[in-house]
Amino acid sequence: KYKAIQIWLLTTTRTGRPGQDAGRDPEYVQHVVRVVPLGEDDPTAVSRKDKFLISTILVILLILAALAVLGFLIIKPQPDVVQGQAEAKEIRVSGKMPGRVAEIYVEEGQRVHKGDTLVHIISSIVDAQYQEAQAMENVAQAGQRKIDAGTRKQVVQAAYDIWQQAEAAANIAETTYKRMEALYAKGVISQQRRDEAKAAYQASKSGAAAARSSYDLAKSGAQSEDKETASAMVEVAKMGKKKVDAILEDQYLTAPFDGEIISIYPAVSELIATGAPIATLQLDDRWAVFNVRETLLKDIKVGTRLKVYIPALDMDTDMTVYYIKDLGTYANWQATKATGDYDARTFQIKARPEKPIENFRPGMSVVYKGIAGQSKDKK
Repeated sequence: KYKAIQIWLLTTTRTGRPGQDAGRDPEYVQHVVRVVPLGEDDPTAVSRKDKFLISTILVILLILAALAVLGFLIIKPQPDVVQGQAEAKEIRVSGKMPGRVAEIYVEEGQRVHKGDTLVHIISSIVDAQYQEAQAMENVAQAGQRKIDAGTRKQVVQAAYDIWQQAEAAANIAETTYKRMEALYAKGVISQQRRDEAKAAYQASKSGAAAARSSYDLAKSGAQSEDKETASAMVEVAKMGKKKVDAILEDQYLTAPFDGEIISIYPAVSELIATGAPIATLQLDDRWAVFNVRETLLKDIKVGTRLKVYIPALDMDTDMTVYYIKDLGTYANWQATKATGDYDARTFQIKARPEKPIENFRPGMSVVYKGIAGQSKDKK
């Protein structure tokens, strides 16, 4: 049937002979002859190429398994890196006086000390208000002096003279009335003449009393209420002037603390409003801010000293925690487990160096490296 054949001799080992119990003859060898056409491979045989591929795969799997075990034993997970940044207190210098910037005495990046003049502001409106307040104070003080001085001497003397004239007239009228009364008693004059003399006497007496009251009023001067009113008007005028003086105090703005000018907002000749910022002063007070998960707060509390590293300065130092605050629900971390559990909240920590650090500037990175201890100043 075949023009050319190849014979494969296969040897198999089986347990037990055919027709016998396998326990009596545990192994025997059976030879099988398989006839295959010339040029074809035995489909039941494994080629050398397949054997090499399988061996290579097994070796690779063994190497990967060995590397995995070695990495699990040697390589440990690194702790979370908590990175913060440096911050500093900044103050915006502003004043109460609106006006035009006449001159700026500092520039950005300049170091200033407390009391150094930063800017000069001028305002013709405020100057006019000051002159008006000064004039109002002068008017009030003049009115008070007039009240305190009382009535003029000439007016008092004139009132006294009128009183004396009225007294003299009253005396003459009294004498005339007494005479008329005596003549009327003797029947020399009529009753009408006596009544006329009596009426003239009473009128003169009343006029003398009125003249005496006018003299006493002129002599005593103004009433106590008038004096109090004049004094209050002087105080009102002084307060108006003091208000303008308070505004004029800010025509020269000075540095409230030692620090560095980091920003200047207006330019010379520009108009500024009341309270508008002129410059930003950065103080020497520096600290570091970290935002950390609550799971890292186990050993951190106010007064704890932290070990930190400042990459910009290539420097290790200690900082003391003085502020810890929850950032709220908007700053939550992801769940601590993939299947749920709970969300770790985020807290903000502020720590200040134990002593000033040269060239430590806001914005520099600060890396938390561990706990250094507890500050002795904190109880």
